[in-house]
Amino acid sequence: MKLSGSEILIRTLIEQNVDVVFGYPGGQVINIYDTLYEHQNEIKHILTAHEQGAAHAADGYARVTGKVGVVIATSGPGATNLVTGIATAYLDSVPMVAITGNVSCSLIGRDSFQEVDITGITMPITKHNFFVNRVSKLADTVREAFRLAMSDRPGPVLIDIPKDIQTALWDYEPQDAIVPDEKYAAHDDGLAEAVRLINEAEKPYIYCGGGVISGDASEEVKALAEKTDSVIGCSFMGVSAIPTAHERFLGMQGMHGHYASSMAQHHADLIIAVGARFSDRATGNKAKYAPNAKIIHIDIDNAEIDKNIPVTCGLCGDVKLTLGELIAQVEKKQHPAWQKEVAGYREEEKRHEVKRESMNPQNVIACINRCKDADTVIATDVGQHQMWAAQYCDFAKPRKFVSSGGLGTMGFGLGAAIGAQIGSGKKAILVTGDGSFGMCLNELATAVSYHIPVVIVILNNGVLGMVRQWQTLFFNQHYSNTVLDRKTDFVKLAEAFGAKGYRCTEMADFSEKLQAALAGNEPVLIECLIDKDEMVLPMLPPGGSMDDIIVERPGD
Repeated sequence: MKLSGSEILIRTLIEQNVDVVFGYPGGQVINIYDTLYEHQNEIKHILTAHEQGAAHAADGYARVTGKVGVVIATSGPGATNLVTGIATAYLDSVPMVAITGNVSCSLIGRDSFQEVDITGITMPITKHNFFVNRVSKLADTVREAFRLAMSDRPGPVLIDIPKDIQTALWDYEPQDAIVPDEKYAAHDDGLAEAVRLINEAEKPYIYCGGGVISGDASEEVKALAEKTDSVIGCSFMGVSAIPTAHERFLGMQGMHGHYASSMAQHHADLIIAVGARFSDRATGNKAKYAPNAKIIHIDIDNAEIDKNIPVTCGLCGDVKLTLGELIAQVEKKQHPAWQKEVAGYREEEKRHEVKRESMNPQNVIACINRCKDADTVIATDVGQHQMWAAQYCDFAKPRKFVSSGGLGTMGFGLGAAIGAQIGSGKKAILVTGDGSFGMCLNELATAVSYHIPVVIVILNNGVLGMVRQWQTLFFNQHYSNTVLDRKTDFVKLAEAFGAKGYRCTEMADFSEKLQAALAGNEPVLIECLIDKDEMVLPMLPPGGSMDDIIVERPGD
């Protein structure tokens, strides 16, 4: 059966069980959008306010569902507006397929109107990308893009489709949905070395990265910890991999990690890193990182092993299957002295907890914890609020924390929260700051237009808080361009977009407004006024180690 390229594209997406796409139409994808119109009962399209918001929405959808997020944009500026979203997904290993239109093949390379080499631009930030120059290749190209996005270490793939390919005719033969490549455990020789190291350890620490979530390995991590009497910490990307309330879980470690988690990792004699990449924010000074520890690194991507931190034993393979092999082979252990030492770190952490009655980040997030349920998704933008959310939000299930880790994309949160809510079908709360929210607040239009029940909590301190914190601690309080002093009224802004808006200065008022917002089915914005001198602590200074950890504000 001969069909147009645009019909082949949409039918192949349906074949891959795609039920929603995010995007923005334009001249070079008008044929695709015409076909979407014909298939609107099979694929829902979410029209965002900006292509960047569409990319972040596809990203958020993928993070909470584990499915491939799909975004569509036209050529030229439409395509380049996707770049930040694609890079965000790439750095955080999120499966996404970005589909862009382009000028007809005969016009490529002639500086035609809205022509851009989007495959060249995105080559460093995609797992792979495709320029489709024959309609006969289109269906198989889409299938291959989905296979690549899902297989091994997930990531974004881009397909650039010229306009004449969208209108050309070719035979279409439907196929079954693509499945990811077969998973495999690490090789036996490495497993034997890892088993020996675990059996010999006296102070074992399991370090969970985002790969535990994408690899569906949370239960295996808990089982290994139980058998080996290990404690568990996580990277920023590993937040929600292990329930916050789990007795062995110490929380996030690293530059702004929990004191107990970071200290336990620092003093461990064995670190079992699972699906983590040892980024600079997690390790601090690499020369002083975990000086007494041997390291086992389990990762699906062999390029990550020994890349940032030299390891004692590297295991390349699916984290779930590899952990299963380790659980079967290691000895049952008890480490009472280690558990007593870790209990001391927990007690020290409690001594530094913020205990004030005022509206402050800790109290705001404690209120969110009381009001939300286990299925509520927490999304963030980037900055101080992001770290407070990672530190203090409680999670009972994986895939409930959506935030930009590797790229640190301010403006990520609202689009991602929209995509996460659509993907999960559950309430989503965006924790953001006044600086980050100002970057992509136009997506309020999307939330209102589609009646998406996203609750936006703005921690407004009137400054670019994280940069200002650095200026306070390390730059002699030179507040260069971090005091915003903007006159934006976020409550009136929300109302102008068609959402409800509230401003809170007292915790009792915030609790009341938040409960009402979560009980409703419309987007709501709640602005919380906090002090500009609130800090994210603990903190490792740049180039510092756990010996330099800052646990109190200057003057406290």
